Amino acid sequence: MTTVNAPTRLALLPDSVVIKHLTLGVRTGAEKLPQGALAKACLALDGTSRWEAAQIRELLDEAMRRFDDSASKADAWLAPRLHAMLRLTRREAADSRLWNFLCLRLAPDYVFWRHLRWPTVKKPVPEVSSARYHGAFHVQAFARLWWVAELFRDGDDYKPVEVACGNQDMLNTVLRLEVIHHRPTAQAIVQLLRRQVVHTGREVNALAKAVNAAGSTLLYEILAPDEVSDADAYRAWIDEVDTALVPYDSLPEGPDDVYVPRSAVDVLVPLFEKLYMDAPVRGREQASMTEGATHQEDPIDRQ
Repeated sequence: MTTVNAPTRLALLPDSVVIKHLTLGVRTGAEKLPQGALAKACLALDGTSRWEAAQIRELLDEAMRRFDDSASKADAWLAPRLHAMLRLTRREAADSRLWNFLCLRLAPDYVFWRHLRWPTVKKPVPEVSSARYHGAFHVQAFARLWWVAELFRDGDDYKPVEVACGNQDMLNTVLRLEVIHHRPTAQAIVQLLRRQVVHTGREVNALAKAVNAAGSTLLYEILAPDEVSDADAYRAWIDEVDTALVPYDSLPEGPDDVYVPRSAVDVLVPLFEKLYMDAPVRGREQASMTEGATHQEDPIDRQ
């Protein structure tokens, strides 16, 4: 399934080039991307081994193999492993050109496999939303996975990431909220998922709206102070890329840059639970365990 003439190193692909070549034909699978032209437009990264592409490509092939029967299930498996394999600073991860490269040069087949929209009366030909190739960080096919892993990990522990990715509305709605950059807030929401206080997509959306409306990031930081992240530990984790092991059948280890204080999470969990119980949730009593549940499809892919 690997792309023909796949690049051996990652690079940066400018936004203007993506916009030029991301045609409707490409997004429906009727046309192939002009890989030669894209390759010429790419900007090289530094010569370190951090930008080798082979392992990333193998990881994506493995995700498609494992989850061929249900593509949305790949998110929870892939997010922590992509984060652990693609060791970036947040500044590097904020550069859309890197994600452009992954989507158009390294693995356009993965994007098509994971995000092909269902056909509708208005759009009877299935297509991939352009935002999956080139869009906001919480929508773009690979950026969303890296950022959900970065914002929901607890130090070197990726288990909360698996929980978060088990509900697509955590990626579609919660990930875009500014308050989620406050680590105790992210972990408190994960706790409500773990305890099944919320489990459907509708309930997650109601919780997200209630938490976001009730306070600002500053307010939650006052109620539940976080520890200062260890930048040196994160840098050391990045520098260990050559010797790092990213297993397929167990979770990798993230950067050991300080766990979220349990006391801060314990303050927020009952507050968020009360906010959720007071929030209007249409059909709360009749909500099925399967509606919007663990591996529902993304709304953008159903349009």
